[in-house]
Amino acid sequence: MKDTFYTYIKNLQNTITTKLEKVDGKAKFQEDIWKRPEGGGGRTRVIENGDVFEKGGVNISGVHGELPKSMQTYFGVKDADFFACGLSLVLHPKNPKVPTVHANWRYFEMYDKERNIVDQWFGGGQDLTPYYLFEEDAVHFHSVCKQACDAHHPDFYSKYKKRCDEYFWNTHRNEARGIGGLFFDYCKPTDEMQMQDWYDFVTEVGNSFLHSYIPIVLKRKDLDFTSLQRDWQEIRRGRYVEFNLVHDKGTLFGLKTNGRIESILMSLPPHVQWRYDHQPEEGSEEAKLSEILKNPREWV
Repeated sequence: MKDTFYTYIKNLQNTITTKLEKVDGKAKFQEDIWKRPEGGGGRTRVIENGDVFEKGGVNISGVHGELPKSMQTYFGVKDADFFACGLSLVLHPKNPKVPTVHANWRYFEMYDKERNIVDQWFGGGQDLTPYYLFEEDAVHFHSVCKQACDAHHPDFYSKYKKRCDEYFWNTHRNEARGIGGLFFDYCKPTDEMQMQDWYDFVTEVGNSFLHSYIPIVLKRKDLDFTSLQRDWQEIRRGRYVEFNLVHDKGTLFGLKTNGRIESILMSLPPHVQWRYDHQPEEGSEEAKLSEILKNPREWV
């Protein structure tokens, strides 16, 4: 399974980066192949200063070795080895009318000292972080997510949409990071879903990503915007940074397993603002977004 999934994410990375370069029309992805001293490595691709994307990364990795003590404590195991692979992407567009997007699809195995698999699971999801809310874009993004889920289980969309709203929640701000999408983790074999079934589900979600996001980019990338709207984008990006550094499990896992710092922190936007006690003007489009972020909505 680990070889099958790693082959899948290598191919998906190629598909996504090729499409994003075409959409941007100017910038190309810079590629770095890296090795992890403890075992494994990855292929990082970063795009910067494009006509559409100010900064973005589409990264894959497959790492293995002894599970660090901090993670052994987290999982409640002793002397375990692990293998983890996944694709992680974040795209920060220049135009504040185009939303930031994040996605991640991953697979994890844990072994005893005889190299027997003692645990394995899939995880992942995709979520949208707009700076100005176009409701039809939110409906489109969630509709594609729901369609991918419905092909595998009628309850998956509502279940994983709710988990996404709960996970991407900045508790110290009491607000969502964005308008959600899907989040699933610890997808293990059950009577209903075997590992092949989970593989089929996760790859369906991964394959749906470009359909969920690119139409929104094409619709919004050439809209006019003001310097004040750009300021608002950078203020909201600050909340994005706060979540990734304080709450995100993937970031914390990478930092605790001696991951490649440049790849882990590629999710951070290049231009960000933190203004003291900034409040949007009452009745404004900025205030409308802020209200929705405090009260997650059902979009489909």
